[in-house]
Amino acid sequence: MKIKAKPSKAFWLGLILGVVIFGFVFWGINYSLGSGDQALKMALLLPAYLFAGIFIVLLLGSLNLKYQVEDDHLLIYWGIRKIKVPFSEINEIIQVKGRANLFSILGVSWPGYMVGLYSAKGLGPVRMYATQPYQGFVYLKTNLGFFGLTPADDTLINTLAQRTEKEITITDMDGIPEEIKGKSLQSDGFYRLLFILNIVFLLAFAVYLAVFFPGSGAPPIVVLLLVLAIALFFFNISNAGRLYQFSEMGGYILLIIGLAVTGIFIILSLSEISL
Repeated sequence: MKIKAKPSKAFWLGLILGVVIFGFVFWGINYSLGSGDQALKMALLLPAYLFAGIFIVLLLGSLNLKYQVEDDHLLIYWGIRKIKVPFSEINEIIQVKGRANLFSILGVSWPGYMVGLYSAKGLGPVRMYATQPYQGFVYLKTNLGFFGLTPADDTLINTLAQRTEKEITITDMDGIPEEIKGKSLQSDGFYRLLFILNIVFLLAFAVYLAVFFPGSGAPPIVVLLLVLAIALFFFNISNAGRLYQFSEMGGYILLIIGLAVTGIFIILSLSEISL
C-alpha cells in the first residue's frame, strides 16, 4: 500500500530558487575573478559545487517522497533512498497535532519540505521525511530511530496501529506550555523582522547592481560582494535558528551581523559604482 505525502510545491519552489541562486553564484564567481585569481576562484567554486550537489540530492528527495506499508514493514521513500522500518521495531505511534517547535540539528527545510535530523521541543529528536510538518505529523518511535512523516491522510497511521497492534497516542502541541516546547521562531515578531530585513537588503543589493553596475566602469569584484552576501545569508539563517533555541539574543545577533555585513557591502558597491 503506497501512501503519498501531503501535497506540496516544494520541488518547483526549490528548482526555481536553486537555478536562480546557484546560477548567479557560479556566474558571479567566474565573472568577478580573472585568470590571476585562480586560487581564490577555486576556493570559492569547490564549496559552491559541493553545496549544489547536496542541493540536487535534496531536491530529488522532495520530488520522490512517499511511504509504503508492506506485510511486515514500513518503507520510506526519499529520492533514490529507501528506509525500511520493520513493524517489530516500532515501539510507539504518536499523532502530533498543532504546530510543533522544530529546529534543525542536521537538516534542511524550505516551504513545503523538511528532511534530516531535527529536534521537536516537548517531544524529542526526530528524523523528518515530511512536506507540511507544521500542520501536524506522524511521530514513530522505533529501535532504529524516531521518524517524522506527513502522510496525506490517516490511512498510514491507522494501518500501522493495526499491523503493530499499538495504540495511537495523540499529542496536541498547541496545548503544551511554552516552558516545555520552547518559543517558536515563527511566533517571534522581532526575529521575523530581522529575517525579512536580511532578505530586503539582499534584494535591494541585487536590484541596485542590476540597474547601475552595467556600464558603470566599476571593477567586476563588486559582483563578488553580492555572491558573498548570499553565502553569508544562508550561513546565518541556518545557524541563527539553531542558536535561537538556546539563546534568543544569540539568534538575533547572527541576523544583525548579516544585516551589517550586507549593508557594508552595499556601501562599498555604492562608492565603487559612483566613482
